[in-house]
Amino acid sequence: MGRSGRSGVVMGLKPVGILGGMGPEATVLLMQKVIAAVRADDDADHVPLIVDQNPQVPSRLKHLLEGNGEDPGPVLAAMARRLEAAGARALAIPCNTAHHFASSVREASALPFLDMIALSTDRAAAMLPEGRRVGILASPAVRRVGLFQSALAAKGLTAVYPTDEAAQVAAIRRIKASGADDTARALLRQASADLLEQGAVVQMVACTEFSLIAGEVAPGVRSFDTLDGLVSAIVAFSGVPRERIQQFAV
Repeated sequence: MGRSGRSGVVMGLKPVGILGGMGPEATVLLMQKVIAAVRADDDADHVPLIVDQNPQVPSRLKHLLEGNGEDPGPVLAAMARRLEAAGARALAIPCNTAHHFASSVREASALPFLDMIALSTDRAAAMLPEGRRVGILASPAVRRVGLFQSALAAKGLTAVYPTDEAAQVAAIRRIKASGADDTARALLRQASADLLEQGAVVQMVACTEFSLIAGEVAPGVRSFDTLDGLVSAIVAFSGVPRERIQQFAV
């Protein structure tokens, strides 16, 4: 844990490196949430973040869904090396789909990797008994690469996904291009209602574009945002004293 000086400022917090830009607003949202998670008396009480805001990471959707895009792995590996050289003590990616390429990051750097998929799977398992369904509000690429399926199955849970994958892609691309507008919100609500009809009362908001509209789930759903789990892990790793951590939706 960090130490408090005479002024009350927390000393010795460990910097976390953020592989960002996927998309840019999601990275900014992560930073805002990390700031909000700390009860600070001074600037120095906050978690030090080293952010590589790189919107030039090759499209995960083009690579995984369309099969004609560049592999993002080498670019993510280069980002990891830059962040380690800049002084980061751990690494985090505020993009669910990009976790498919986490092996490239782990091979490029020996720093601890704060795994949003593992954190979210643990959260779902804590909320549900074995044999239940977990709804995944995410890019169809997440389903196609099995990002959550095997991890949830290991805990006795079943991942279910919205039926209309084209609508999910449209909502994500709309948020990237135009921001969190009413059309994107309506598409997310429809997807959430679809999952509820499939028996998934507990749902993960598992796309950081959807994190920008995370409250737009169907009535009766118990949802959580995977980004919030990553925020908690970043704050804890950095060494913020427990009494300075704000309680927020995780």
